[in-house]
Amino acid sequence: MFYREAGDFKTTYAEDNQTFPIAFDRYRYYFVLIVGLAIVPFVIDDYWANAILIPFLIYAIAAIGLNILTGYCGQVSLGTGGFMAVGAFTSYKLMTAFPWMDMVTITLLSGVMTAIVGVAFGLPSLRIKGFYLAVATLAAQFFLVWLFNKVPWFYNYSASGQISAPERSMFGFAVTGPNAEAWVKYVFCFVFVFVLAWVARNLTRGALGRQWMAIRDMDIAAEIIGVNPLRAKLSAFAVSSFYVGIAGALLFTVYLGAVEVGEAYGILKSFLVLFMIIIGGLGSIFGSFAGAAFMVLLPVALRNFFAGGLGWDPALATHFEFVIVGALIMFFLIKEPHGLARLWALLKEKLRLWPFPH
Repeated sequence: MFYREAGDFKTTYAEDNQTFPIAFDRYRYYFVLIVGLAIVPFVIDDYWANAILIPFLIYAIAAIGLNILTGYCGQVSLGTGGFMAVGAFTSYKLMTAFPWMDMVTITLLSGVMTAIVGVAFGLPSLRIKGFYLAVATLAAQFFLVWLFNKVPWFYNYSASGQISAPERSMFGFAVTGPNAEAWVKYVFCFVFVFVLAWVARNLTRGALGRQWMAIRDMDIAAEIIGVNPLRAKLSAFAVSSFYVGIAGALLFTVYLGAVEVGEAYGILKSFLVLFMIIIGGLGSIFGSFAGAAFMVLLPVALRNFFAGGLGWDPALATHFEFVIVGALIMFFLIKEPHGLARLWALLKEKLRLWPFPH
């Protein structure tokens, strides 16, 4: 059987503690990277880029960020859409104020600004938790959307209140604006996803990640054994908001190009990212990718099936999508609370032991 550890011996603690201890998993990981960077950019077209791949990559970043806060640290947040709006408007102000600044720096600074805002709104987590913290972050969602709508400085006093991303290039290729090609935008987002996922994986496996999980499992016991709840919770809010801010900036600059904050970063965006980590699996980096893929691919597949295949009215097909997604969320909450990541782990365990009973 191809999925075995037999003959794959470890001689150091570093080898035994690596991210992918089974050789087949490592080869699969390298294969995905090679396909994503060396093949997909040459065969991608506008439909696949704009309908599936770019949204998947951007929402994967947002799901990883929220999973760090909710899945690993146990702090419930319903303000993801508002924090994504902070990243979007920060990138817009930087792009209009500093035309010479490159897109990588703009995107990273947008994440840093969102991290600062996230820490400010994360301060109530030191006193409240659970449902009350969710309500506090929900208040942040509504306040940030209201702020960006009502203060004209944020959208440079535009009469419509809409912001549009100016054209920016890197290495001679347009990354934003109407002249940006699909493969360039895809590669730009892919590099961010690869780096941020690698950083998140190492953070969650390190000392800081252990502190987050200790706070999640039992905060009083964690404090007794020496975990600083102030540092752990605020660092989780900072890292999570940094990821979410980058996702919001990429969603505006690379994917949409022009947004209105109420439509693009409303409460539905917060629930969408939350559904991704619920379906994908809380406390799992792979679950963030699986949930993002599921929530991006499912509406496209259902829309093509109902509206394209069966000839339904598009509005009716859209409403039926919500029914199916809601039913699936209830199914995962009841039958498999750990989501697709747990199902994948069970499948791998069965492969390791096959044909013996599990």
